[in-house]
Amino acid sequence: MRVITGISRGRKLITPPGEDVRPTTDAVKEAVFSIIQFSVEGRSFLDAFAGSGQMGIEALSRGASSAVFLDNGRQSLLAIKKNLEATGLSEKAKVVNTDTLQYLKNTAQRFDIAFLDPPYKTGLLERAIEVLPRVMNKSGVMICEHPYDEELPESAGDFIIKKSYKYGKIKITVYSHKEVEGI
Repeated sequence: MRVITGISRGRKLITPPGEDVRPTTDAVKEAVFSIIQFSVEGRSFLDAFAGSGQMGIEALSRGASSAVFLDNGRQSLLAIKKNLEATGLSEKAKVVNTDTLQYLKNTAQRFDIAFLDPPYKTGLLERAIEVLPRVMNKSGVMICEHPYDEELPESAGDFIIKKSYKYGKIKITVYSHKEVEGI
């Protein structure tokens, strides 16, 4: 696993040990950042259920102004911090040891881009999608990674599915505000 492009391009990232973390493949990561390539610079990024933190780190490497990494796994939190140090991106990052759903319900912070990739088929993604719009800016984009055979709700608050992409057994679903054209 590595940073694909930007100021930390080529830096290797570590993954927490064990079966609990399922890193996004480089192909899917590249696809996600192709979708939002013109929307990253200067924007705030939320890496929910962060695991290794690779998605938020990629966003920071590509010019995001800040990134918040949410996870409650000890090994994941250590990996995120080590990866941020290795890439030199710690200053623009905030790593939070938290239950993602509780954070989304209680924070006053707002985000431009949110990436959600919780453990599959646990119901966490659907519950997170329900509360995520309250922390999103109107011009924001919500990106969900999930199994291709798992259908997500057509809308969440004022955010609606704008596009879905299939990559093997993985599906990327992109939500944006119903009043915003494109993504």
